[in-house]
Amino acid sequence: MTDDQPTDIILAEDDHDDVYIFELALKKIPVYAMLRHAADGETLFVLLEELIPDFLFLDIDMPCKNGSTCLAEIRRDKRFDHMPVIMLTSFTTKEYIETAYRSRANFFIGKVGTITELAARLKQVFAFDWKQGMIYPTLDQFVIGTA
Repeated sequence: MTDDQPTDIILAEDDHDDVYIFELALKKIPVYAMLRHAADGETLFVLLEELIPDFLFLDIDMPCKNGSTCLAEIRRDKRFDHMPVIMLTSFTTKEYIETAYRSRANFFIGKVGTITELAARLKQVFAFDWKQGMIYPTLDQFVIGTA
């Protein structure tokens, strides 16, 4: 990521309303970004083959391959070792959070009711200095916002 190049983001999400909300929230924060979209797990891997993004936001409940399966495959592939994966999902039970944590997601964001709330959570993700390396918080700091 450089100042003159947009931050490349893939959002893996099958719900079109959630994609639209994500786009609006992204516009509310100071991030120069290019957003690519995968509506299912199979399409996600096609996009990853084309270009590894700066960030992947990954829903759990998707067709073809769910987010948990995708995360496990991603973390087994060394090409993606430096790609932050942030789970963005309505599945916010302790079990899902702990599974994502053990599978080496970088953060976990529960879907929220407003664009402003989502923008605040996205801003927290982008506030970290990812150029210094991958960030793997402790479990008590893994969830951004409340789950």
